[in-house]
Amino acid sequence: MTKTSKITYTAVFAAIATVLMYFEFPIPLMPPFLKVDLSGAVVLIGAFIFGIGPAITMIGIKDLIHLTQTQTAGSGELADFLMLSTLVIIAVLIYRAHKTRKMAVVGCLCGSLAMACMGMLTNYFLIIPFYVNGMGWNLDAIFDLCRAVNPAINGMAAYLLIGVLPFNLIKGVILTIITMVAYKKLSVFIKSKQIAIHTKQKAN
Repeated sequence: MTKTSKITYTAVFAAIATVLMYFEFPIPLMPPFLKVDLSGAVVLIGAFIFGIGPAITMIGIKDLIHLTQTQTAGSGELADFLMLSTLVIIAVLIYRAHKTRKMAVVGCLCGSLAMACMGMLTNYFLIIPFYVNGMGWNLDAIFDLCRAVNPAINGMAAYLLIGVLPFNLIKGVILTIITMVAYKKLSVFIKSKQIAIHTKQKAN
């Protein structure tokens, strides 16, 4: 694949991921302000096809665009960048060790676990401080919202361990399933296009 083609595909994938980032949905029994969007699946597919660098570029582009309409003073976008970058790096490095479907799944699941751990860090150091210091909320108000959907979330430790951690593990599984369904077909399609272009150029 030429450098120009890779840049073009990176931009296309980033655009699709940006659109998907605006379609969010909650997970039952999880903290209500934590929501899943499917942009990570697009980035993860892009990471397997094009590599880690282009995938992180996709994340950066979509988060910078989303930053123009942020409701979290950039803390949410920074958290998203750190978490998805963690997922992508771990998943691709494991997959590269032995390029099989099984290793791709293992990579995604290990990446999801790493992302979930990063999610606890970003919530503790970015998201919660934003709501407390930036929005003027107190911790009790935040945990009251969480208790409304899950009475077991009664403090910071519970919020992180039975709220944030399982939320991001579930999110990782969702992204893994979508990636595994779509990756092979997209990869074959893109490679066939590249072969067709190369053949045409040689003919000319």
